[in-house]
Amino acid sequence: MQLRTNWTLEEVNAIYHQPVLELVTQAAAIHAQTQATGEVQVCTLLSVKTGGCPEDCAYCPQAARYHTGVQAHKLLPDAEVLASAQRAKDSGSTRFCMGAAWREIRDNRDFDRVLGMVEQVNGLGLEVCCTLGMLNEYQAERLKQAGLYAYNHNLDTSREHYDDIITTRTYDDRLNTLEHVRKAGISVCSGGIIGLGETDEDRVAMLHTLATLPAHPESVPVNALVPVAGTPLADQPRVSVWEMLRMIATARILMPHTMVRLSAGRQEMPVTEQALCFLAGANSIFSGEKLLTTPNPDFDADKQMFALLGLKPRKSFKDVPEGAVVLGKEVPVGA
Repeated sequence: MQLRTNWTLEEVNAIYHQPVLELVTQAAAIHAQTQATGEVQVCTLLSVKTGGCPEDCAYCPQAARYHTGVQAHKLLPDAEVLASAQRAKDSGSTRFCMGAAWREIRDNRDFDRVLGMVEQVNGLGLEVCCTLGMLNEYQAERLKQAGLYAYNHNLDTSREHYDDIITTRTYDDRLNTLEHVRKAGISVCSGGIIGLGETDEDRVAMLHTLATLPAHPESVPVNALVPVAGTPLADQPRVSVWEMLRMIATARILMPHTMVRLSAGRQEMPVTEQALCFLAGANSIFSGEKLLTTPNPDFDADKQMFALLGLKPRKSFKDVPEGAVVLGKEVPVGA
């Protein structure tokens, strides 16, 4: 299937607004053509530095300016991070993501420590992902040299709605970070959050932006807002499964080879709703008790769901050619 990065806004709008069953049917057909159906990437996300963030993201309990009860802590000890990564691997995860509540990476001792964590987790045979805020070209290159596989930096919402959610960095700041990540040869992970008070037009615009980047992101997380007391969006209503289906199915149609992640909000979704999302083209999840600071289904619950639905975890480094070298080591297919 030929990949397109020249989608028009009108085309994306027409796809998104199809009757939902027709939309899901179309997405499922494309998923079957381009992905291994019944295979889901299992990822685990750990907050290695929590709280105290200077930004004003209206959804985030880690912003220092909001009173959410999140206890700030400094960068975790290396041994604790490595132990968490090992537990994740033992529980079936093949990608381990480390998040730090920073506005941007600074060239200091903490960043050097994160580079060391990347090297150590990579040594376990896991795909390593980080989400550390904005970065420049030099920092992206250093992460690549340390063995980083993927970097997450979400757009969050549309350019038009963005200023209503965040004022402490611009939309172009986010796009520039994605450009630095891509230039360094790191896999791009970028998606957004729905339930922020945006319109359908905002959701379409965000998907259009992602699908018309010079290259599609290798991963697109679709997050449903988890409202947190103390944040400006604490009273937002829960996102429905039908809204999630539209986002996931449209993303699958626009970006056929991308991993589309059913991300935040799964804690409130019964297995029946999650199954619909997998049918619509989702093929990645976060598993483990927390997504940074918000609740998430644990490993045991997800193992039960996989058994019920006949799903199997995607192997790590599946897209890495046989014999390729990662961090100085030859990585076999499906390590």
